[in-house]
Formats: sequence, C-alpha cells, structure tokens
Amino acid sequence: MAETEQMPTPPPPSKEELQLALKAFRKRLKLMRLDDESRLGYGPMSSGGRSGVVAITPPNQFSQAVWQELAKQGKLKHAGGALYELVGP
Repeated sequence: MAETEQMPTPPPPSKEELQLALKAFRKRLKLMRLDDESRLGYGPMSSGGRSGVVAITPPNQFSQAVWQELAKQGKLKHAGGALYELVGP
C-alpha cells in the first residue's frame, strides 16, 4: 500500500449502538459490584461495606470506538488502561 493511500475511516457509532453499549456497561458494572459484595465480610451481621468496584473493562462485543465516543459524550470516564467508569448516577 502506498503512503498516499489512506484507510477509510469507519463511520461513527450509531445512536442505537451507543445506547445498547451503555446499557451493557451498566449491567456489567452492576454484576461486578454484586459479585464483589457477595464475598465474606459483607452483610448485615458483619461490618458491612459497599463494593469498591468503580471502573471495569467494558464488554468486548462493542468496538473501542464506541467506548471512546461515550467517554467523549461524558457518559463514561476513561480510568486508564482499558478501564472505564460510569459518570453520575
């Protein structure tokens, strides 16, 4: 391939794809928190405590461009590496 030829840029993610990705991210985050809270040491008869899970690796069925776009829109925050965290409630 010559240097003057460039790869065509992929189209930006659709609004529906972004909504599905954000829903999948929220579900994965909820499950990770529940899994973390289900360990011994949490519960009403112990000192309790909330999950310390704040950032997760997003579901891999969506491309990296989707997660970058959600971060650009302010719905997710890039936490470094491959981790993202949810912004706001």
